[in-house]
Amino acid sequence: MSRILIIEDEPAIRRVLVKILSEEDKSHVIDEAENGIEAINQIKKNSYDLIISDIKMPKVDGMEVLDYSKKNTPETPIIMISGHGDLELAVDSMKKGAFDYISKPPDLNRLLTTVRNALDRKQLVVENKLLRKKISKSFEMIGKSKAINEIKNLIDKVAETEAKILVNGPNGSGKELVAKSIHNLSRRAHQPLIEVNCAAIPSELIESELFGHVKGSFTGAVKDKIGKFEAAHNGTIFLDEIGDMSLSAQAKVLRVLQDNCIQKVGGGKDIKIDVRVIAATNKDLKKEIEDGKFREDLYHRLAVILIDVPPLNSRKDDIPLLIEHFSKNIADSQGAKVKKFSDKAIDLMKKYDWSGNVRELRNVIERLIILGDEEISPKNVKDFIKI
Repeated sequence: MSRILIIEDEPAIRRVLVKILSEEDKSHVIDEAENGIEAINQIKKNSYDLIISDIKMPKVDGMEVLDYSKKNTPETPIIMISGHGDLELAVDSMKKGAFDYISKPPDLNRLLTTVRNALDRKQLVVENKLLRKKISKSFEMIGKSKAINEIKNLIDKVAETEAKILVNGPNGSGKELVAKSIHNLSRRAHQPLIEVNCAAIPSELIESELFGHVKGSFTGAVKDKIGKFEAAHNGTIFLDEIGDMSLSAQAKVLRVLQDNCIQKVGGGKDIKIDVRVIAATNKDLKKEIEDGKFREDLYHRLAVILIDVPPLNSRKDDIPLLIEHFSKNIADSQGAKVKKFSDKAIDLMKKYDWSGNVRELRNVIERLIILGDEEISPKNVKDFIKI
């Protein structure tokens, strides 16, 4: 069963379209709207598998409906109906994301073929979205605490958008996992996710790493190099520990966010790029701004959506789930049997001060699985961590 919205201000054409589609498949649920305002109200209330819209209508025209739908329900295909002399508008609608256009009066075979193709496309989009969710499970944050559930909900909301995201949290808390989850749930999931650890790159090389360089631009530049931003074209770039980036590099990143183009070190040519930016830091960037170490304008560009990842010490009730998850993953990777942790061993681990957060917990679990007893006991835990 497919739900279809037909938007047409001429009642006779609207009736013909409803009749044709109803006879093609009696399971279709077909809603009607006689103008753009009515259509937008319908789209707000209902979820459609297909929208068929006239271009020229009073009050709000089909192009405005197209813009609204692409912004709010981007997965829904839209077929535009163009009258005589509307060809230029019809072509423009395709550039804006319409699935196809049909001229008036509609040819029956072309109409039905286009509708079938559009509904097939919608089904593929839905299946692809479900597949991305399934894949993203491998990058999902583990836990049922309130803080983790809030992060999961936020990831689901922002993943399909193009909003820039700033992830805050201490080292080892799972900031990279948040970035991977967002990328794998986004429409860019089939494109590259390029990760850059800004803290690990010397300040004199950061611009070359991010934007690339041309041959001979500096000592050691023996050939042209593609930078991380260019490598991430059509995908996502994850700027980890952006708080450690030099002010000069920050200025260039700001330009990328403003103009969607880069310039290689030693090059004078602008290169257009389409990249989603996710940044992360373990620093208080507002304090860094006060101290003159971070650009305020860059902060506001990045922090469209803020995600705060809590330290493990503030969500210790998630430790049993994390132990179960890591034990299985580590055993699978080593081809070994999954070891059980006794309840007392788990209780003991919940009392530990996990200053290294989830990363430290995983390392301890791996150590216990390799060196501990068949069932991990409190004694094993005490042997490897100081409570």
